[in-house]
Amino acid sequence: MCKRCQERPVYKLNNGRQFCSKCFTHYYERKVFKTIKQYKLIQKGDKIAVAASGGKDSTTLLYLLKNLCKDGRFCSIEAVAIDEGIHAYRDKTLKDLKAFCNKEKIKLHIFSYKKEFGFSLDEALKLVREKGIKLTSCNICGVLRRYLINKKSRELGFAKVATGHNLDDEAQTILMNQFKGNVSLSAKLGPRSGVSEESVFAQRIKPLYFCTEKENMIYSFIHKMIPGFVECPNQQSYRFAIRDFLNKFEAQNPGVKQAIVQGFLEVLPLLKERFGPGAGGKKLSKGGKEINVLRSCTKCGEPASNEVCKACEILGVLNAAKNKP
Repeated sequence: MCKRCQERPVYKLNNGRQFCSKCFTHYYERKVFKTIKQYKLIQKGDKIAVAASGGKDSTTLLYLLKNLCKDGRFCSIEAVAIDEGIHAYRDKTLKDLKAFCNKEKIKLHIFSYKKEFGFSLDEALKLVREKGIKLTSCNICGVLRRYLINKKSRELGFAKVATGHNLDDEAQTILMNQFKGNVSLSAKLGPRSGVSEESVFAQRIKPLYFCTEKENMIYSFIHKMIPGFVECPNQQSYRFAIRDFLNKFEAQNPGVKQAIVQGFLEVLPLLKERFGPGAGGKKLSKGGKEINVLRSCTKCGEPASNEVCKACEILGVLNAAKNKP
């Protein structure tokens, strides 16, 4: 039973403490707002874009930030969604997202791969299969999605982009980068990321960083935010394997995901110094301090680590294959 209210519990911590729905809500919201305060994710007057998909994580984040912003008195939020063009998946989640934003009076911006790039993700993956292109669904989708969110958020005047990434997501990504030898990619992780000194990026923040996927699910269920749950049909098996491994290991050793993330945060400053945004690019002096400056992509003008950004590289491969007899 819940120690405080003596009600039926809905959640149990690793230390055995149990929460009823009311106490869980207090525990969960306190953890999120503590993360925001500790890592200075949001300041008064911030204009924030919430990268929304219609799933439990981003919808929960929208709900929490709307309450935090207090109808614009502290900060302001709007939702930015990307329609990749995934049949029987994204059309369903966007329908739910539109209904939620309409109910909560949150302005919603939707941008599509089809309109911006000339093809949907389903069409791109069909091309990949037919032409034998060595690109995975998550590689294409992840790069193009991040590209559009950053570009459109900046064009709309948002200083920050809030994403629904949770503790499970972070632990999985840390291990994936480690196992694949892509440690440099982990420099982009953490509760906040981006180049705050430059206007080419809308800074990324993750208010749900220390919340588990299970906690997000329970919170969204208690507050009746998600009518149903659908899973992307294109998710790569490698992340699934890491997810299943971590879930099994967590069941046997409670707290291991938290330990992975906390241990990672200890070394993150060193990773950012070595592999952070702009590393290898030209350096300019600002206030007596050197800061890294990213290059501009020679094709689209967006920020890039190399001469051509990853999005343009992928689009180049796909368009070449599309026009090839």
